[in-house]
Order: sequence, then C-alpha cells, then structure tokens
Amino acid sequence: MDSNDSSGGLVVLAVDDELPALEELAYLLSEDPRVGTVLKASDATDALRILNSRQGVREAATAGPGPRGLADPVSGTRVADRTHVEIVFLDIRMPGLDGLELARVFSSMAVPPSVVFVTAHDDRAVDAYEVGAVDYLLKPIRSERLAASIDRILANRAATVAEPQPEQSTEDEVIPVELAGTTKLVPRSAVRYVEAQGDYARLHTNEGSHLVRIPLSVLEDRWREAGFVRIHRSFLVALPLVTELRLSGSGYVVRVGSGPDCAELPVSRRHTRELKDRLVRATKQAWSQR
Repeated sequence: MDSNDSSGGLVVLAVDDELPALEELAYLLSEDPRVGTVLKASDATDALRILNSRQGVREAATAGPGPRGLADPVSGTRVADRTHVEIVFLDIRMPGLDGLELARVFSSMAVPPSVVFVTAHDDRAVDAYEVGAVDYLLKPIRSERLAASIDRILANRAATVAEPQPEQSTEDEVIPVELAGTTKLVPRSAVRYVEAQGDYARLHTNEGSHLVRIPLSVLEDRWREAGFVRIHRSFLVALPLVTELRLSGSGYVVRVGSGPDCAELPVSRRHTRELKDRLVRATKQAWSQR
C-alpha cells in the first residue's frame, strides 16, 4: 500500500500488479487538479485492505458489532459497506483475484466506488460493462483520456444530484462496443431497439448499429426499468420511442421513431398484451404529469 495524499479533491485508488504501470498511472492521476489523494495497490487483497482502511468514520461508528460486508474469496478479507475511495482505476489481469472479480466485490458494497478499467487488452470491454464499469481505458494511457473518464464520473454524479429518483438511478448506462480495435462508448439512451443475433445483440441507434457480446435476455432484464420492452423473441425496443402499433396482415407491427429513419418491427402474439399494457400505462402517466 502506498499513497500520495493531499487535502481536498477526489480520493482515487490505482490497482496494478506491474510496478512501472502502477507508478505511471498514479503519476497521471496526481497531475489532474481534481484529484486530491492517490492510493496505490499491487493486487486485489491490498486494494481491499485499503478500501477497508478508508472506511468512513461515521459509517464505521454506526456499523454495530461484528464484521459486515462481503469477504474476498481468496484472502478472506472483509469488505466495508462504504469507503471514502471514490474511484478505482483497475487493471484486469492480475494474480489471485483479477480485476473483473474484484469489481464484482465492489458492486455488492452499499455505496461502491466508481470503477474504471485500465488494461492492455481490448477484448474484455463487454465483461467490464457487465460488472458496471464506468469506462475502459487501453494502455498506454493518455492523460486526456484519463481526464475524460473523470469528467464522465463527475457528470453522472451531478445528474444524479440534480434529478434525484428515489426508486431508481438516473445514471445513463454506457455500453462499450469494439470497432476495428477501438472501443466506442454508446449510451443506453441512444439505443432505439436491440436485435438478437444468436448469443450476440445488435444495438440500433440513429447513427448506425453495433454488435455486442451480450444475449438479448440479459439486456431485457437489465433495461426493463429504463423503459425497454420485449416485443418479439428477436427484438427489444425503447418504449418512449414507439410511435405506432398497428395490425397488419401477418400480425401486429410496431413503428419505432418517425420520418425516413423509422423502423417497423414485428410483435409476436405472446408479447402483444404486455406491449399494449405498457403503452397504456406510459400514456396515462404522461397525461397525469401535465
């Protein structure tokens, strides 16, 4: 465990088992004026000890008797429910518990830190998304790309504070998609509908489509509360973008969007009732808010 501590600013943790990479990452983070404290860890066990040691004083005082939180399955180290560490910049391939497994431990905390993966491998972006990562950076790291990750985290926090939702988060999920060796981040709000293609899913946006290695059933469960509804075994649509539901010769079809870029998709018989019910509820809710 090592740290570069100064008063004020964000408290961040850099985790990498390769010392030169860890030192470079810590240096770049310390150069960002919004960062006040840079902590360093060489593996998952060290990272968990740091998170526990940075547990909030009030939370620790009110936690009650006995250990709380999860345990690191490798070392048995207990994991605090909360921590003052706000962002973890995390390598993926490490001995012992790897970065993805460590991020899953973080996600079970009551108030988890934001996670940004920093890795030399471009083939784990989808896995990173599935564990809730905010961003995915490829080595060698550029200071402007690191700053953009912090920008995104602070913007998400500001949006959550400005528009609090007691029942669910307002934070827009970001889906990493890989295009010719480049990882592009597609916000969920930009997705009009999703098409199943075997074990993959194709995200359709106004700018084009992107193939991701995520089954449609996973996105259906994950995005249900964000207004997406299954209309067919092959299609998931953003309900607010549905402009028409009509009966054709072969059954119901739904229109997504308007104008020349609209899409018409089939609605299976088994999904027709749920789609109609959700459209009616959405309309009533919209009228009640006027």
